[in-house]
Order: sequence, then structure tokens, then C-alpha cells
Amino acid sequence: MAATATATAAGPAPVPATAAHRRGLAPTRRLALVAALASLVVLVLPGAGLGWVLVVDGALLGVALLDAALAPRPAALPVRRDLPPAVTLGTTAEVTWTVRNPTGRSLRIALADELAPSLRADTRRAAARVPARGTLRAVTTIRPARRGRFVPRELVVRVDGPLGLASRQSALVVPGELRVYPSFRSKDEAELRIRKARILEVGLRSAQGLGAGTEFDQLREYSVDDEFRRVDWGATARAGRPIVRTYRAERNQTVLVLLDNGRVMAGRVDGVPRVEHAVDAAMMLTAVATGLGDRCGVVAFDREVRAAVPPASGRSQLGRVVEALYDLEPVLAESDYAGAFNETMARFRRRTMLVVLTDLVAPAVDEWLVPALPLILREHLVVVASVRDPDVARWAAGGDGDAGAAYRRAAAVSALEARRRTVARLRGLGATVVDAAPGDLAPALGDTYINVKATGRL
Repeated sequence: MAATATATAAGPAPVPATAAHRRGLAPTRRLALVAALASLVVLVLPGAGLGWVLVVDGALLGVALLDAALAPRPAALPVRRDLPPAVTLGTTAEVTWTVRNPTGRSLRIALADELAPSLRADTRRAAARVPARGTLRAVTTIRPARRGRFVPRELVVRVDGPLGLASRQSALVVPGELRVYPSFRSKDEAELRIRKARILEVGLRSAQGLGAGTEFDQLREYSVDDEFRRVDWGATARAGRPIVRTYRAERNQTVLVLLDNGRVMAGRVDGVPRVEHAVDAAMMLTAVATGLGDRCGVVAFDREVRAAVPPASGRSQLGRVVEALYDLEPVLAESDYAGAFNETMARFRRRTMLVVLTDLVAPAVDEWLVPALPLILREHLVVVASVRDPDVARWAAGGDGDAGAAYRRAAAVSALEARRRTVARLRGLGATVVDAAPGDLAPALGDTYINVKATGRL
């Protein structure tokens, strides 16, 4: 059974529902079965006709109404729904319902919850016979399929009458809140880049040789792996042996992620909206930057700013970013880049690494992004990042087929060429462009950030 329902003779006192509405009576299966059997019996009796069937069914209906009237009101039963405060996408959690029977006799109780379909609950219903002064406790497992904020309000509770022919039913208001956070898919990649950058800081070489920092760290004795230009000739003369300077990446620099939440981010890539890849990249950059002692913040915008996390350092900053972005949904409108950039310029006068997470679709970039870029390129280092659709590349590389496939291939080739021209135009304006495949966007952004720090471009 997907959910478990248990009735216990004792239990904690649940919080009663705050209100009840949409009350009503409901027949049970037992009533239908008794009505069918009674009608058959009447029909087989000598001299009985349809009129007698109607009389018997009418009498049975009267008994059912009396049975329902004897059932306790659902609103009089203390009801509680226990939700986990937060769930990470891709994990499971449990939702618990508790209904207490305050009467002196056993009751047949059933309930149904309005959990959202995207929570993918094993079941949204439970039923059991609850002993006198006992408690119905039912548990179901949820496996959320999308992030966001879920606010279930109603629980429908049904209580059968003593004869089980009819029941009372009410929709009780039992408010709750469940937050589904995005899964940090690039967490391992972020930790790898933090370790690699720290190796660079102590003067060792990484596998990719991204370079040294720009802030003086210490003097030490020369080794065969050191660059000749790092030799400090004054210290060498004093010590009588070769001495080199070591550098580390500067700290307390600022990285600000500008996450486009407009129409172009609603398109699906690799089965999920583009904004999901952008959220993962924002989390990656926050984790790496704060892990290396820098400050990182996030601004999500479309026609207006939807969420803003001021730049800060420390381990808690990633949690603040997740809290701000977990319920972000793309708005089907063009994004106001100029407005977002102007607000950024008003807040940040010091040179900052601005990472614009958007889509490189040519019409939107040409009409909205390119005219607004000069506002920030003069003072800040700008990185424009996007995730490309592998399906388009696959269609462009496809062989000859029917007419539909040929048209699709031509359209894909045209789209890829337009994207290349857009990337070249942005780079010509002075922006660094990261155009990566799904799953590679966040790591590529992390590498770009580390390269910026290592070469002292901030």
C-alpha cells in the first residue's frame, strides 16, 4: 500500500482545523449494495411491482439520511496535516495526516488531501476504522517533480454513520506550507574548483595551469617549477640563494549574478526550463565565490526585479540564495535589461564581476540586451552565460530524410549560425561569453570565475 493508515487508541492532541465549508452528505457503497439487494428481493415476490421497489428504496433513503444525521460532524474532529518544512528536488519526504476520534464509539473515517500532482504523492487518500477516543494516523511519501512553494489548504474528511449507509463530508481548512528547493547538481564540481583554486593560492600548479594570483602572499625559496619572473632579486641578494614571490588570488571581491527570469528562460532544454540550468549555475558560482573568500549576490529580474540577495561572504550565503530562488517561475514577457542594469549601477560603484544568465536567442539579444550592455561594460567585468540546446545541434547534423526533416535541419543550421553571430557580437562589445551544453554551464562558469581571479582582471 502506498500510504499507511493506523488507528490507535491514544495519541497526541492534533490542532483542530480552522474552518469548514462545502458540507454535505454522501452515500456509501453499503447503501448501494443494500438498495440493489432489496430491489431484487421485492421484484421476485409475488404481486410486487415497480411501485413497491420505489417504496422500499424511499424507506431505505430515509434510513440513510437518519444514519448520516447520527454521524459526528467532520468539523468536530481534530485534524492535522504534518508537512516537512523543506524538501530538496530529487529526494523523498513524508506527509502525515492525523484525525482524532473524540467520541465514545468507533468511527469509519476517510480523508482526501489536495496535494499538488507535481508532488507525486503515493496517495492522497486514507481511510480506517478508528476506535473510541482513538486516532487515525496515515502517512504518504512524496517525490517532488518541480521546485517551488506549495500551500495546500483543504482536507476533505468523511465520517460514516453508525449503519454505514451514508456519511457526512466536509472540506476542512488545514493550511500548510511546503518548500521544494532546487537540487544542487553541480555541488561536486563546485567543491572541486574550490580545492583547485586553493592549490593555486599556495603557489602550486594545477592541472590546467590557470595562473597565479595578484595579491602578494609570501617569500620562499626558489624551486624548479617556479617562473623566472617571480624571482625577488633584492631578497635573493640578502639571503644568498634564489628567493621567489608567491601570490594569491585577491579576496573580498564582488560577484553579482543577474538571472534573467523572462520569456526566453521558459524554453525547455534537456527536459527542463532554461531557468533551472541558470539557478544551478547561480548556486555553483555562489558556492565557489564564497568558498574562496569573495562576496556573491544574486538579482533575478524580468519586467521588474523579482528577487535580490545582496553580495555577502560566508557559508550561509548559499542558503540565502537558494531561499530567494527556489520558487522562481519564468514570466512570459520580455525582460527589462536596462532597468536591471541601472539598478545594479546604482548599488555597485566598485568594479564587479557581473554574470548575466540568459538565452542567446538573436532577436531578444539584439533588441534588449545589446543596447543595455554599455551601461555596465564601462565599469564592470561582464560575463554573459547561456545553455545551448543539444537538440538543435543534433537536428543541424542530421542526414537527409523527408521534407519535414530537411526543413528542420535548415532551421537548425540557421539558428546555430545566428547564435554564433550573437556570441561574436557580444564578445566584440567586450563581454566574456560562456555558451555551454546542459550540465556544463555551471562548471564552465566556475572555471571562468577562477580564471578571472587568477589573472587579476578584477
